[in-house]
Amino acid sequence: MNSGTTPPKSRPEEGVPPTDKGKMALAAVLLAIPIIALLWVPSYSKDAPELWGFPFFFWYQFLWVFICSALTFAAYRLTLSARGLTSHKVGEDR
Repeated sequence: MNSGTTPPKSRPEEGVPPTDKGKMALAAVLLAIPIIALLWVPSYSKDAPELWGFPFFFWYQFLWVFICSALTFAAYRLTLSARGLTSHKVGEDR
């Protein structure tokens, strides 16, 4: 089924945009912040203070939902910027 010709091997660096490693490292730090904060359980495993009758544990965890969203979006934008895709349009692979 193969006609005997093989497609030319592409070099791994072809089609890969240059990447700013400093921005990528910052994006990794932004993604690590919520992981570390939520795995450090003794910092928030307490009842006081209460907010509208909810113990600290519950509203602390709920607050991290919004913080994680913001940090993930910031890391995404940094990744795009690091790869030179700042004018990225929805649905466009570049």
